[in-house]
Amino acid sequence: MTTSTDPILVGAEGAVATITLNRPAALNALTIPMKEDLLAALLAVGADRAIRAVILTGAGRAFCAGQDLRERLEPGATPLQDELTLRFNPIVRALRALSQPVIAAVNGVAAGAGASLAFACDLRIAAEGASFVLAFGRIGLVPDSGATWTLPRLVGAARAAEMELIGDPVSAEEALLIGLVSRVVPADALASEAASMAGRLAAGAPLAMTLTKRALAAAFERDLETALVSEAVSQGLAGSTRDHAEGLAAFIEKRPPEFRGE
Repeated sequence: MTTSTDPILVGAEGAVATITLNRPAALNALTIPMKEDLLAALLAVGADRAIRAVILTGAGRAFCAGQDLRERLEPGATPLQDELTLRFNPIVRALRALSQPVIAAVNGVAAGAGASLAFACDLRIAAEGASFVLAFGRIGLVPDSGATWTLPRLVGAARAAEMELIGDPVSAEEALLIGLVSRVVPADALASEAASMAGRLAAGAPLAMTLTKRALAAAFERDLETALVSEAVSQGLAGSTRDHAEGLAAFIEKRPPEFRGE
């Protein structure tokens, strides 16, 4: 159970879990304890069969400002390669490996590794006034936490290169135009919009959702023939479930299906 002062808050409403980055005074910049807690939260949510959709968001006026740079100035700070290997990369792997769909509800600036976290989610919706910025070059670093892999797949090679090499902020409205987010809503409507979307995802058949996520994640690594074969295998798995039978019955009976993850 988390408390309001914990750096990572985890709550559940029905089948939807919300993970909130909770250092608003520091724009939710990531410290070592925060990264460790975030990874633990993702693993716990992923193991909970009652959870069918996940929202990742930030407290206050930022989604996440990335690495806490003050921590990097402390004596004995972990070398950057080790910090990525030990803490950042496991978080990105955990986000990508979750069986449940994950929505990034971007409530403010998503910068550096904070933007990378949003890119690693399955869906992104943004509040008006939110922005994305990969300003690694301004401090002599390179994009990390999966950004060089996820961003080109989201917006294409040319736009990804501009964002990662030049580093200018991308507004929520521009992010919508280039396909980085799927929706932009007023700031005071972001939480309800994310909850509504998550609720719709949670109402779906869990195995079908997971198999669809995996297919989309592999889309850029597969040729058409491999995709066709994989779809057939996945369809065989989904088609043998009770949820599929329920979906068919509900369709015939003209009622909403009640999927149970069976």
